[in-house]
Amino acid sequence: MRVLLASAEVAPFAKVGGLADVVGSLPLALRRLGVDARVILPGYGFINHLAHDIQPLAEFNLSHRLGTTVIRLYTCQHLRTPVYFLQASPYFGGEGQVYSAWDWDMARFIFFNQALMASMRHMAEQWWPDVLHVNDWHTSLLPFMLQAHGDAEQSSQATVLSIHNIAYQGRGAGGFLWQAGIHGRHHPHLYELGLADNLLGIGIAYSDMIATVSPRYADEIKYAYAGYELAPLIERRSGDLRGILNGLDCDVWDPATDRALAANFDSDNFISQRPLNKRHLQSFARLPVNDDIPLVGIVSRLAAQKGFDLALPALRSLLAQRELQVVMLGTGEPELEQAFWQLEQDFAERARAFLQFDSSLAQQIYAGCDIFLMPSHFEPCGMGQMMAMRYGALPLVRETGGLADTVINYDNDEAASGTGFVFQWQEAQAVAGTLIWALDTFRARRCAWRRMQKRAMQIDFSWEKSASQYIDLYEKALARANVRRSGAT
Repeated sequence: MRVLLASAEVAPFAKVGGLADVVGSLPLALRRLGVDARVILPGYGFINHLAHDIQPLAEFNLSHRLGTTVIRLYTCQHLRTPVYFLQASPYFGGEGQVYSAWDWDMARFIFFNQALMASMRHMAEQWWPDVLHVNDWHTSLLPFMLQAHGDAEQSSQATVLSIHNIAYQGRGAGGFLWQAGIHGRHHPHLYELGLADNLLGIGIAYSDMIATVSPRYADEIKYAYAGYELAPLIERRSGDLRGILNGLDCDVWDPATDRALAANFDSDNFISQRPLNKRHLQSFARLPVNDDIPLVGIVSRLAAQKGFDLALPALRSLLAQRELQVVMLGTGEPELEQAFWQLEQDFAERARAFLQFDSSLAQQIYAGCDIFLMPSHFEPCGMGQMMAMRYGALPLVRETGGLADTVINYDNDEAASGTGFVFQWQEAQAVAGTLIWALDTFRARRCAWRRMQKRAMQIDFSWEKSASQYIDLYEKALARANVRRSGAT
C-alpha cells in the first residue's frame, strides 16, 4: 500500500503545534508495518535545505486561473521516510514562518492544494499513492478536487482526512475559491448546511474516511459545543469516522536516553535518579532547591483553548496559601503572556514564567516537575500529558478529548489505579480543588504517588497500535474508492 500524507506542518521541518508531531512520526510507524508512506508539505523559506540534505527533484509550470506558476519540488529522506517539499513563488519559498495573515493563508493554502494535485500527476510515473491522507483545513480541499477536477485515475483515488483541531476550519473560503477557479461544491450535505465555503467542511463531505486524533474527540465533535457548525455534518458522516489516538515517537521521548536531561532514568530507577532533574530545574528557574516542595509544570501554547483562564486564578490562590512552585514555558496570546509574567512578579520565590519556545527546557520540565498542569477547555488529543507521564510527571487535566482517553484518575487510595488527577467542571474552583488533592497526595501518600509514576512511565504510547488502526482506515477508504471507480466505469 502506498500512502501520501499532505500537511501544512511536519516535524522537524515546520512545526507550530501537534499536527507537525503527528505527521512527522506516523509515517515511520506505517513504514515499519510495510506501508510505503511518504510526506509532502510546503517548501517554506525558513527550512534549511543544507541541514536536512534536501535535493531538487523536479520543476514544471502550472497554469491556473491567475496565470502560470513555476512549481519546484524538492526531496529528502527523514527517518527512512521520503519527504517532498513544494515551492511556488510567491506562495511558498520565501517566508519566515508557517502562517501569516488570514487572507493570504487562505489564498496560499488553496493554491497548495492545486499545486499538490498537479505534482502528484507530474510524479505519477515514478510513484503514485493508493491513498491520499490529508490533514486539517490546509489540505482538506484535495478530496473534492480529485473527484470534481481530476482525471479518471485521480477521481477514484482513496482519500482520508484527519481532523486535528476542528476549531480551525478555513471558514469564508468562497471568494478565494472563486478566484482560484475552483467550483462545483454541490454535495447535498454542504448545500443543506450552508458549508460550501468551509474548507474543512468540504473535506469532511468528500473524503472517503475521516479520523480524529482521539476516540473521545470523535464523539465530542458530533455536538455543537465541540464541533461548532460542523457538528451536523460530522453526525451525518459518523459511520465513516474513527477516533485514533495519537502516538509518541518513543525513541525521541525517552527519559533513559534524552540528552537534554540532567540525569537519565527509567521506570526502574526513577525514585533515585529523577529528583536530580527536579533539582536542576529548580536551580535553573531560580527557585529554592527542595525535593519536598511540589513543583507544578506547564508546557503549552498560551491560547484560550488551553484553560489558563481557569488555572491562573487557582494558581494565584494556592501560591498565596500553600507551599508549591510553578514553572511555565510557552508563548501565545498577549494577555495570557502578561498574566503569567505578572504571576512571576507577584510570587518571585515560587513561580517562574519562560515566555519562549525551548524544546530542551520543555523536556527538562517534563522530567523535573511533579504535577503537569493541562486544564484544557477542549483537547483533540494532546501530547503534553503523554510526554509528562513518560517522564514520570503526573498530569492534572480536565476530562475532555484525548486527555480523558489517556489519563486515568487516581483512586484516592493506595493507587491500585490511576496515572494522574482529573476534573470535569470548567471552573477555577475545580482546578484549585484538584490541585489541592494532588498536593495533599504528594505530601501524605508518597508510596501511592510513586506507584502512579511507575504505572504512567510504563504505558505504551508508541505509534504501533495507532498505525495499525490507520492501515485499517486506509483499507476501508480503498474499498470505498473501488466502489466509486466501479460506478464510474
